[in-house]
Amino acid sequence: MKHLSSLLRPKTLQDFIGQSHIIGENSPLFQALQHNTLPHCMFYGAPGSGKTTLSRILASSLGCSFYEFNATHFKLDQLRQILQPHSLLKPIIFIDEIHRLNKGQQEALLPIMEENQAYLIGSSTLNPFYALTNAIRSRAFLFEFLPLTPQDMQSILNKALALLGISIEEEIKNFLIQSSNGDARAMLNLLDLASLSQPITLDSLQMLRPHCLNEGTSEDDTHYNLASALIKSIRGSDVDASIYYLARLIEAQESAEFIARRLVISASEDIGNANPNALNLATSTLTAVSKIGYPEARIILAQCVIYLASSPKSNTAYQAINQALEFVRSRSKQSIPSNILPHSKDYLYPHDFGGWVEQSYLPTPLQFVPKTSKGFEKTLNEWLEKIKSPNQ
Repeated sequence: MKHLSSLLRPKTLQDFIGQSHIIGENSPLFQALQHNTLPHCMFYGAPGSGKTTLSRILASSLGCSFYEFNATHFKLDQLRQILQPHSLLKPIIFIDEIHRLNKGQQEALLPIMEENQAYLIGSSTLNPFYALTNAIRSRAFLFEFLPLTPQDMQSILNKALALLGISIEEEIKNFLIQSSNGDARAMLNLLDLASLSQPITLDSLQMLRPHCLNEGTSEDDTHYNLASALIKSIRGSDVDASIYYLARLIEAQESAEFIARRLVISASEDIGNANPNALNLATSTLTAVSKIGYPEARIILAQCVIYLASSPKSNTAYQAINQALEFVRSRSKQSIPSNILPHSKDYLYPHDFGGWVEQSYLPTPLQFVPKTSKGFEKTLNEWLEKIKSPNQ
């Protein structure tokens, strides 16, 4: 017996609900379909938002054969057999959880994509920008699937109730929609199981689903927003808020490496030389979580977050390089003094003078790095003063 989600799976674009930004009548993907063609696509986003369903509809619309793989047991030999000439129409190769392919498997797909032997569609709950190689991404278009809106979920629920021939109270409808958090498959599976015993009650639904589904990435609260909140909390030295947003990211199944990369940036941008060890710890965190993974990676990330939030803050390096770049881009280039050109006989070797000697490194003095007393930066400035002291 088929599940309710399978029975209600739309077969045409007209029946497909949601993702109008991807497949609406004015979208480039829809226009490509009208010309009987398709680019290589990477569909990513929340579970139950229609990635697999739309892929099947695209194959049906083009009259193509549809071959479905899962990256966890993907075999190149099977793919090569499919691609042997057997039809005038290119098949659609759909690879679910494509982010799980190793680098070698991804590279094996490149000639297939390059030579257009098939339409390749990858599906992932992770952003392919971080999960796939540059070569794969450069040959495909990335489309983010958003969690279905409450209105979309209501439309799907009404179809399901009509198919089952039952009616339910409004509060039960609300629970089905809200607890599923934009995941149509999860909503239909819950309704399917609950409908085995009539009448459907709120208590029975809450027994089956005592907690709402993880919110993951949504239209109003994407992982970028959560990542931004984490970094701004660290910048503001709010340790508890920082840990809260870290927990939100982890619970939303965000990649540990994505989080660690953001922490490395924060360590340099927001802390910098006020505590130089922050960058060392953040870099070590990135290395550690890439080799360990969840669930233990959560502890390593938490240690780093607490350290960064507790560190003195300085954006001196961030401001200095931005100002220098702006100067370089907007002004004529300064000539390099002859004494520091390669093989110059006029160059004064500082070590021959006790570590420092006065000489010109720019034709006109410039200043991009301010003198501050933030954390370890105070020590760095004291070092500079001592280095250049006439008494040294």
